[in-house]
Amino acid sequence: MNQLWIVIGLVGLAIIGLCIRIILKKDGRFSSTDIGGSEAMRKRGISCIRTQDAKERIKNKNKIDIKKL
Repeated sequence: MNQLWIVIGLVGLAIIGLCIRIILKKDGRFSSTDIGGSEAMRKRGISCIRTQDAKERIKNKNKIDIKKL
C-alpha cells in the first residue's frame, strides 16, 4: 500500500511538471514531434514516409495500374 502512494505521488509530480512547462513555454505548446514538422529534418531533406512514398509514386512512370488488371 505504501508503494502505491509513492507511485501516485511520482505520477502527480510528473503531471505538475508538464503543466508548469506548458504554462512557462512561449506559446503554451510543445514543439512538433512529427518528422514532417521538424525544421531540422526539412533542412536535411527528410520528410515523413507517407510524403516520400507519395512523391515516389508520382515519379514512377512504369507504375502498374491495378484497376486495369
